[in-house]
Amino acid sequence: MTKSNDSKSKINEPQAGFEERLARLRQIVDELERGELPLEKSIERYEEGVRVLKHCAETLANARLRVEELSRDAEGVLETRPAKDLEEDAEEDEEN
Repeated sequence: MTKSNDSKSKINEPQAGFEERLARLRQIVDELERGELPLEKSIERYEEGVRVLKHCAETLANARLRVEELSRDAEGVLETRPAKDLEEDAEEDEEN
């Protein structure tokens, strides 16, 4: 099996990590941008890229939900806050 096929098979496994999927997506983009693949292979890579991108987007959405769900207010009560608010709070803390 070639290195490309090894990477591809690992990415298709359910337990593949976000970083592995992102690396594969970058590899696919590079291959397509080079323009050296035949049309059929380009279409296959594009389809794979769409699948990998969807997995990455789902992972990021789930991570964002986890961060929002785990935000606590001043009294320690669990509250949902947009992640953007968390970033602003962190910036304020750094300034103080």
